Amino acid sequence: MIIPRQLLPVVKTRATQYPVITVTGPRQSGKTTLCQQAFPDKPYANLERPDTRDFARSDPRGFLAQFAEGAVIDEIQRVPELLSWIQVEVDEKKQMGRFILTGSHQFELSREISQSLAGRTALLKLLPLSMAELQEVDAPLVADSVLHKGGYPRIYEQSLDPAMVLGDYFETYVQRDLRELVQLKNLQLFEKFVRLAAGRTGQLLNMQGLAADVGVSGHTINEWINLLEASYIVFRLPPWFANVGKRLIKSPKLYFYDVGLAAWLMGITREEHLATHPLRGHLFENLVVLEVFKAFYNRGERPNAYFYRDSAQNEADLVLESGDGLRLLEIKAAQTVASDAMRPAQKVAGILGERVKQLALVYGGDARQQRSTFEVLPYFSVGDWL
Repeated sequence: MIIPRQLLPVVKTRATQYPVITVTGPRQSGKTTLCQQAFPDKPYANLERPDTRDFARSDPRGFLAQFAEGAVIDEIQRVPELLSWIQVEVDEKKQMGRFILTGSHQFELSREISQSLAGRTALLKLLPLSMAELQEVDAPLVADSVLHKGGYPRIYEQSLDPAMVLGDYFETYVQRDLRELVQLKNLQLFEKFVRLAAGRTGQLLNMQGLAADVGVSGHTINEWINLLEASYIVFRLPPWFANVGKRLIKSPKLYFYDVGLAAWLMGITREEHLATHPLRGHLFENLVVLEVFKAFYNRGERPNAYFYRDSAQNEADLVLESGDGLRLLEIKAAQTVASDAMRPAQKVAGILGERVKQLALVYGGDARQQRSTFEVLPYFSVGDWL
C-alpha cells in the first residue's frame, strides 16, 4: 500500500514552471516514492550507491549525458558539485521539469542550490505523513497512536512496529549521516544529548542548561543543534517580535520533525506508555505545530509561524502571520474544553489588538465547535482549518 501524498499535484505543477524541482525532507519521508510517482517515465539515479556516486563525481558531464531528457536524482547532497553541471545543462536546453532532485540535508543543500540553481529550481519540502494524509487511508487517528507511531510512511504501509523502525532509523542516522556531516568524537555523549533534547520538545531552548546536563560546552550544543536541524531531525520555532510595549522572550522553542521519533527518544516504546507520561502534553503540542507546518509545505508554501511569550508569562502557543493579520492558536492535549482554556491566547490577543484576525483552540477531542470569540478544532483537522 502506497499512501497518496498531498504534495504530488504541487510537484507536477511546479515541473511545468521550472527546469529543476528540488524536494528536501527527512530520510524515509517518502521523497523518492513521490518523485517516481510524479514522473514514472524518467530514469532514476541514486547517489547513495557508491558506484553511481563515483561516476557522478569523477565524470559529471558523462554522468548527466546518460539523461538527455532529464532524470530523478536521489540524495543530491552526496555530490553537490553536480549542481553546477545541472545548471549548465538546463541553461543550454530550455526544458521545464527536466531534473527532479531530492535531498535529506537542508542547510548544505540550500547553500549549494542558492549558488548554482537560483531562479532555476522550485524548492519543496516533504515531511512525514500528515494526519490529513493518514485520514485518506482510514488510519485510526487516536492521538496516542499518532504520538507513538509518528508519521514515517513505512510504519503504516507495512504495519511495522514503531519502536523497531524508529530505533533503526536513529541508529542509521547516527552511523551514516552524522559521520558524513562531522567527525563526532563521542557518540555516546551525542546520543545522550539527543535524548535530553527530546525531553525538551515544545519548551524554550536553553543551550547552557542543556550543555550542563550533557556535560559539554554551550558551543558544542549549538553545533549539535545545527546538525540536527540540517538533517531534518529538529527545528526551532522563533518567538514573535513586535513593538507591543512588552519585554518579549528571545529564545526559540524546540520541536522534532517527527513526533514518534521524539517519543521513542524519550523511552516511549509502547502506546500505553503515553497515558500517564509527564511529557505527553509537550508531545501533543509538537504534533499540532508539526501538522501546521505540514499543511503549508504540502501546498508548496512556507509558514510564517512563531510563538508569543513575554516577561509577564503571557503566552500563545502558535502565531501565524499572513498579509491580512495574525491567527493565534492555543494547544491543549485534553479531550474536553475547559472553560478557561483560551484565556492565555485571549490575553495575548488583547495585547496585540486589531492585528489578530482569528483565534482557535486545538485540543485532543474530536468535536469541532464555533464559540463566540474563537473556534475549537480537533487536533486532526487543523490542516483543513488552515
